[in-house]
Amino acid sequence: MALRIIFMGTPEFSVPTLRALKDAGHDIVAVYSQPPRPGGRRGLDLQKSPVHQAAELLGIPVFTPLNFKDEADREQFRSFTADVAVVVAYGLLLPEAILNGTRLGCYNGHASLLPRWRGAAPIQRAIMAGDRKTGMMVMKMEKGLDTGPVALTREVEIGENTTAGELHDQLMLVGARAMVEAMQRLEEGDLPLTSQPEEGVLYASKIDKNETRIDFSRPAREVHNHIRGLSPFPGAWFEVEFTDRPERIKVLSSELAEGQGAAGAVLDERLAIACGSGALRLTRLQKAGGRPLAAADFLRGTPLPAGTRLG
Repeated sequence: MALRIIFMGTPEFSVPTLRALKDAGHDIVAVYSQPPRPGGRRGLDLQKSPVHQAAELLGIPVFTPLNFKDEADREQFRSFTADVAVVVAYGLLLPEAILNGTRLGCYNGHASLLPRWRGAAPIQRAIMAGDRKTGMMVMKMEKGLDTGPVALTREVEIGENTTAGELHDQLMLVGARAMVEAMQRLEEGDLPLTSQPEEGVLYASKIDKNETRIDFSRPAREVHNHIRGLSPFPGAWFEVEFTDRPERIKVLSSELAEGQGAAGAVLDERLAIACGSGALRLTRLQKAGGRPLAAADFLRGTPLPAGTRLG
């Protein structure tokens, strides 16, 4: 028998799980997503979230409460008499009235190996910390932030040059498959839960714009992890002085390289940059308002000769 599911999610990361649950034959009785936000070129148009748009294409009713403080919103949630709620990057801490508002509770798809990287930015933080593996976990939600017992784990290796964008795209598919399996096992009454260990807790705080500037005085591997952990969004950046003004340039990918010199100095014609220790090569860059370019193409329009200092 199919489960009656309320799905709760907002960004693109959540969409494959919604579609996979629908394709698996479950009855998605309602979708909850963050309200439409100002967007468009001038920020004047209200834009529905990717989950909102996907749900409408699937013919599923969508609800977008700001929060669940209003009793009418809580009662509406309960009125669906759902078996379970599935939550993937919804964007709200759920009150107990919602956590307990279905027959079997709420299950969350989280992009880390809990208890490491609880919170808002687990993919970026794992890469920025130099982690060699991460994963998707399905956990039963409780009142704390990502503290609930774990039902299913799927590990994923992080390559040396993997960016946050690449890992995001991989994990959202892994997560969709994991959630389908978890719901099947829940339906069969065979989904045991394991408490998270008390040791190893780390919090993945939201990325702040003040930490996106590249500091070439750090060791090359740390700079490399910083660049790929912030790629493609919000993007790590440096400034370089041209004749009339400094210009901000975003770095979308890099790789470790040989060489040494003053931190931030361009070492060769292929954009090897000296760091506090070691060096790295910038391989994909983007000017403000421009499109991403491979380093060779970027240098044709924006020469950065050896000896240039990047700040």
